[in-house]
Amino acid sequence: MELTKRQQLIIEIVKGDGPITGEQIAERLSLTRATLRPDLAILTMTGFLDARPRVGYFYTGKDSNQLIKEEVRRKVVKDYKAPPIIIKESSSVYDGICTLFLEDVGTLFVTNAAGHLAGVVSRKDLLRAALGKQNLEDVPISIIMTRMPNIVTCEPEETLLEVAKKLIDYQIDSLPVVRKVSNGSKTAYEVLGRVTKTTITRGFVELGSEVTV
Repeated sequence: MELTKRQQLIIEIVKGDGPITGEQIAERLSLTRATLRPDLAILTMTGFLDARPRVGYFYTGKDSNQLIKEEVRRKVVKDYKAPPIIIKESSSVYDGICTLFLEDVGTLFVTNAAGHLAGVVSRKDLLRAALGKQNLEDVPISIIMTRMPNIVTCEPEETLLEVAKKLIDYQIDSLPVVRKVSNGSKTAYEVLGRVTKTTITRGFVELGSEVTV
């Protein structure tokens, strides 16, 4: 995180003499309170400083690495998930291939008659099926899909960091974002969205933009 020389000087003043008011900091720097206000706002919003009414500013004791880690943990799936690309369990492999290319995605989520997650089909699964000699319109998508409970999922409140680790650990390109729902005596999953490597990249690119001062 890049700080200006004045912001670094403000941190040193607060670190040494805090809690200290904005007026006192401005006086130490021979500046007006209005001139200093944007710097104090930035340092407070980024977590270097904290402020209490009628007390003043004080140093939080956090360095740049700590602040970046905290910001990473604040980025959650529900704020970044994309719409899921869904195909019904009764569809054919041919339908799956058409959907995959029309939607320009690498993974399809398969739902059953109740609308709950039943399986996942990847580009590799469809390619493997297409290499055979069978009529693809006659082959149900359910034959080639990965079925529950062998599907890695994520939930809306998980962090992008947690999901990124799942993508790496399981060597997959996409995760369904799900919500648990009751299905009699069993637990079923409603598909709410998807998270991909592109999603993760966008989140961390935004983080880079946010923390640069």
